[in-house]
This record gives sequence, C-alpha cells and structure tokens, in this order.
Amino acid sequence: MSDLVHCTAFAGLRRIAGGSLADVALAAKSALAADPSAAVLVFDDATGRVVDLDLRGEAPEIAARYAPAEGARPRGRPRLGVVAREVTLLPRHWDWLNAQPGGASQALRRLVDDARRADHGRTSRRQAQEVAYRFMSAMAGDFAGFEEASRALFADDRPRFEAETTSWAEDIRRHVRQLAWNDADG
Repeated sequence: MSDLVHCTAFAGLRRIAGGSLADVALAAKSALAADPSAAVLVFDDATGRVVDLDLRGEAPEIAARYAPAEGARPRGRPRLGVVAREVTLLPRHWDWLNAQPGGASQALRRLVDDARRADHGRTSRRQAQEVAYRFMSAMAGDFAGFEEASRALFADDRPRFEAETTSWAEDIRRHVRQLAWNDADG
C-alpha cells in the first residue's frame, strides 16, 4: 500500500489521525505507545476496509515502510493502462461487436463510455454508501440504531440517518458523514 492511500485511525471511538498511510501509521504507533491496551483501527478511506499495519520498530522504520515507492518515470511511450480480461458473451453479441467500426474492443469501450456518461453519478454514490457502510459496520455495528441508520444511508435519507445516530460517538458519526456524503468538515 502506498502513501497515496488516505487513511483514518481510531483509538476506540476517538479519531486520532487522518492522512497518508505513513502519517497515520506513526499516529497509531504513538497511540499504542501511550496506551498499549488501546484498540487502534486504521481504515482505508477509499474502501472503508481495515488496514493491517506493521508497527514494529522505531518511527523512522515505520515511516520508511509506508513511504511512497520512489521510481523514476520510465523512458519511452507511456503505458495506456489497457487491461486484458475475459468477457463471456453469446454468439449474437460477438457477431454484433465484430461488425462494429473498429472491432469488438473499440465497440465495448464506446459502450462503456456511453454508459458512464449516462450514469449521472449513481455508481459513485452507491460506492460511497458501501464504503461508509463498511466503516460503520466495523465501528458502530453494535450501536443503537445501527440497522435503521444503515437503511437511511442506503436510502440516501440524511435527516433520518442523523436522527438514528444521535447517540453515537461524534467522531464516528462525523467520519461516516465524510465517507457517505463527502462532508468537508465531516
């Protein structure tokens, strides 16, 4: 995992750090040094999943372990990022794709680009809800109102979400709002 990953660390119900993986790893190490019995969890903000960190050693070792990999840009033509994967279609679909200008691959790229333009943010909205739910399940799965708050999250009903989570720790509520609705101040 690289330093480009944005993470957030919690010690119990309290947010202790947010930022690059290296910075958050150092904050987690510091929190554990101050209280070895602390329950420290680090989350990848892009996925909502818990990140396992190796916090052995001193601060410079940890910082180096999670620093971004330095690599010079290779000479020559840049990679286009084309990825070959298997696609399973019926023969009539292959016949239609192969009859399109530019062939099957170009036709599929056009179809995907058209679908993405027509999406109007629905996919990114659903992904944000799923990320928030993963975090919420890990940190608030046992909290009062969790089930109703989850329903409100997926219904995109923010007022109901707020009402269902009033008894939750503020740092948890703030982080779910950040993940789900991209609140600048959480």
